[in-house]
Amino acid sequence: MKKIVSVFGFLLILALGTTSLSAQQDPQYTQYMYNTVAINPAYAGNRGVTSIVGLHRSQWVGLDGAPRTQSLSVHSPIGEGKVGLGLSIVNDALGPSQETYVGADFSYTINTSENGKLSFGLKAGGHILDVDFTKLTLFDVTDPRFSQNIDNKLSPIIGAGLYYHTDNFYAGVSVPNLIETEHFDTSSNSSSVIARERIHYYGIMGYTFDISDQLKFKPSTLVKMVAGAPLQVDLTANFLVMEKLHLGAAYRWSAALSGLVGFQVSDSMLIGLAYDRESTDLGDTFYNDGSFEVFLRFELFNEYDRMLTPRFF
Repeated sequence: MKKIVSVFGFLLILALGTTSLSAQQDPQYTQYMYNTVAINPAYAGNRGVTSIVGLHRSQWVGLDGAPRTQSLSVHSPIGEGKVGLGLSIVNDALGPSQETYVGADFSYTINTSENGKLSFGLKAGGHILDVDFTKLTLFDVTDPRFSQNIDNKLSPIIGAGLYYHTDNFYAGVSVPNLIETEHFDTSSNSSSVIARERIHYYGIMGYTFDISDQLKFKPSTLVKMVAGAPLQVDLTANFLVMEKLHLGAAYRWSAALSGLVGFQVSDSMLIGLAYDRESTDLGDTFYNDGSFEVFLRFELFNEYDRMLTPRFF
């Protein structure tokens, strides 16, 4: 039986961040390796073709008010390929809160060697926050922190990133939003609660091993850091079989185990699915059926582009 839990009031304060508490706020992705532009603007245009990626994530399925995320990104190289442009839209919901992010991505790429390329990226945009506290079942209905809804609070986004890659290796660092926006102040006294967007730092890295003509192996990792929250590390092992079937497993440090599968439907279309099972007390204490994530990538290219574009990252 599904549970309506007032604990989401506490989770919401954690998610937004307060003067004494903070936590990771950005959406979580298990299939980050296929959705890189969502966390690093320097990746825009780096696939060498126009790439469109849509992703949906349902976290802790079966728990009312659990996180739900949808993202859509489009990015492409411009001209001779040194400049990349992109657009990302992310909708992220948690309990009574909903945030919509819209960001434009710009990248510029230079050659560092015969095979190496380094890209510099910038992101600019905004996000809208809505919180309906009437959807909560509160322990204390007189709590002033939940007395006034947040409606269409618009805040700016400015981010930056670096992305380096060769034919087999890639690595990147990024900060999707450099602005710590303060959302609301519930009172004028010194103990007031201020919700603040925390700066998130990302690191990503991967390498492709050609085991045979029909089999490739790509280990990869994603590291996410934010003040006041534990370091998050994702370790992933993916295999590409006959240029068609993607199979993998992942471990989110002290958090979850995941299985990943994808299929290259055609040269243009890749579909993927991931399932996470919590290894924390949340998985043991609350009723939930794990987390599901599905994505679809569609790319537009001609025959020349197809031969030059890396297919695995």
